[in-house]
Amino acid sequence: MTKAALLLFALSLCCLLVSGCGLVLPPKEEPGPGTVGLASYYHDKFQGRRTASGEPLDQNALTAAHRSYPFGTLLRVHNLENGKSVDVRINDRGPHISGRIIDLTRRAAQAIGMLQQGVARVRLKVLQGEE
Repeated sequence: MTKAALLLFALSLCCLLVSGCGLVLPPKEEPGPGTVGLASYYHDKFQGRRTASGEPLDQNALTAAHRSYPFGTLLRVHNLENGKSVDVRINDRGPHISGRIIDLTRRAAQAIGMLQQGVARVRLKVLQGEE
């Protein structure tokens, strides 16, 4: 094999490898309506502190913080990574970290299997209340 042929072969192989790296796989999501984003959960230091609705935060309750849904809105939070869901009631405002769409209590986070990671990609669906 000549140097030119070898160089052409190597260049072709590199092009194939680089073009394969650009392959973008779709995210693991189920189709359907709802807001998709990152969920996090409250740190234990907030246990018992007043939420924006006036209720004390109870890490054992199925409640959550959202920036705009009215207090009392019931949401289904679906973890897109493992398929687990939990229904929560909005009783606080937040999250206060950019890029996140909901803060869950420890019990709600445990129900959807996100305690280890701390955050999870979720879909929110309104069950009762205003959209």
